Amino acid sequence: MPNPKLEELVLSQEEAETLRRWARRPKTAQALALRSRIVLRCARGGSNTEIAEELGVQRGTVAKWRSRFVSDRLDGLLDEPRPGRPRTITDEQVEAVIVKTLESAPRDATHWSTRSMAAESGLTQSAVSRIWRAFGLQPHRQDSWKLSKDPQFVDKVKDVVGLYLAPPERAVVLCVDEKSQIQALDRTAPILPMMPGTPQRATHDYTRHGTSSLYAALDIATGKVIGSLHARHRAIEFKKFLTTIDKEVPDDLTVHLVMDNVSTHKTPAIQRWLLAHPRFVVHFTPTSSSWLNLVERWFSELTTKKLQRGAHTSVRALNTDIRAWIKTWNENPKPYVWVKTADQILGSIARYCTRINDSGH
Repeated sequence: MPNPKLEELVLSQEEAETLRRWARRPKTAQALALRSRIVLRCARGGSNTEIAEELGVQRGTVAKWRSRFVSDRLDGLLDEPRPGRPRTITDEQVEAVIVKTLESAPRDATHWSTRSMAAESGLTQSAVSRIWRAFGLQPHRQDSWKLSKDPQFVDKVKDVVGLYLAPPERAVVLCVDEKSQIQALDRTAPILPMMPGTPQRATHDYTRHGTSSLYAALDIATGKVIGSLHARHRAIEFKKFLTTIDKEVPDDLTVHLVMDNVSTHKTPAIQRWLLAHPRFVVHFTPTSSSWLNLVERWFSELTTKKLQRGAHTSVRALNTDIRAWIKTWNENPKPYVWVKTADQILGSIARYCTRINDSGH
């Protein structure tokens, strides 16, 4: 039975067509597109809670835009004007800038700048800048992303995240990976120290003195790291690292290894070693999913705190620095706490895929 407390929402043919156009237009403002989808769904019936769960939004969001539409119809879905100086730019001009920013590019560039958009739209650069800020548009920025195509993606995510959230008893969970080709770089001139009003300065060019490869195993419970440095990163070196782990971890504990699918982790020699050491259990992360391996977060700290601004005149000096940093880390280790469940991660990915499909991507 329909909920008698819900305000009746009936669409005219013209309103339904407008809402469908707003919801489907490629790359349109997502706030208005979401409001349109909410109203269209409300018109089909159902409680606010049901609709919120279906669209992946809060119940209050559904209630708000249902009420706004019943009260003010299509105008209720638009952002209300704020008090202040009367506007000199019309809604049509704002919409034209947004649509052109999202759905086109200038003839001589891959993206719009405030200058080129101002010339195209007839507005000032500051006006274009205000419109972009108001709608969260940043044409000068580009983020990278990659969706795993692993056919076992779901199963592997559940397996690894399950280990993080509920580690087995009498066992240690180690996130394992290698940071290969770490370069021993020395600047071509001395680094100038920081002074009041002047940051530390280093030459943009450098001299290479060779490379080193670091294997690391991060204990998710304690945050401690087992590290091993090698000149190369082949299966031979990885096997030596597994032997190091075997010596470091007490014999009465099962060892769960979380690692990626790189070929050196799957050679016949490694397979034979694992068969000979049955207390080792391997959990592979999905392809293109390094974010799922917590040791990558530790590698990031090593890079930003020690390697990025370091200067080393030899591989030996580089290795000494890395070993000292690992020792210091292990004196006061900080474990990384995983909080999201596998279902939350998979749900987030599903919502993102739905969103980009609805946007016409």
